[in-house]
Amino acid sequence: MHRPLSLKRINDVVLSSIWSDGLESSILLSGLRDACPCAHCSGEEIMGQAVFPGMKTFNPGMNELASITPVGNYGVQVAWKDGHDTGIYTWEMLRTIFETKGLSQQTLEEIERQMG
Repeated sequence: MHRPLSLKRINDVVLSSIWSDGLESSILLSGLRDACPCAHCSGEEIMGQAVFPGMKTFNPGMNELASITPVGNYGVQVAWKDGHDTGIYTWEMLRTIFETKGLSQQTLEEIERQMG
């Protein structure tokens, strides 16, 4: 299983990673928040029945990263500036997010241009 050697916010909207096998990838923080694995965001199973949360609400700070904290040897807990902090992303889940939502160099340059 590959682990991130580095997770670093490179600006207000992008998180970059370097992995133990050499993969380098960057994603939008909004994509990380959308993939939150907590029961509130992703639903849960109760007595064999899948229960999903209601309509997604948009809150100020919801896509603004407050902190990323290691959890044991298996993942990280991400806290957002809107107070949400119950999602724990395993290394496997985080790797999948960086692989599937990775930004192209052209997109990264466009983001930098727009923020500059």
